[in-house]
Amino acid sequence: MDFLFRKLSDKDKEDVKKQVDSILDSFSKKLSQLKEKVDESFIERDDFERKEGNEKPCEIDREIMFENAPDKNKDFIVGERGKW
Repeated sequence: MDFLFRKLSDKDKEDVKKQVDSILDSFSKKLSQLKEKVDESFIERDDFERKEGNEKPCEIDREIMFENAPDKNKDFIVGERGKW
């Protein structure tokens, strides 16, 4: 097995260095081909906090919720922990 620790010779060190350089070069070339995507998720608003009060909460339509759920049966939505 080649999984055990062993001392590398100078030739092995050079081979590893060449492999690393090759991997880094190919990765940087792939990155440079990507178009730059600017994602501005910050939105400036005058009212950025919800006003507290006795407002009635929004009604959630059961049918719409069940239509959007990927895994469901007749009575409940199946959720998987950690899938997101």
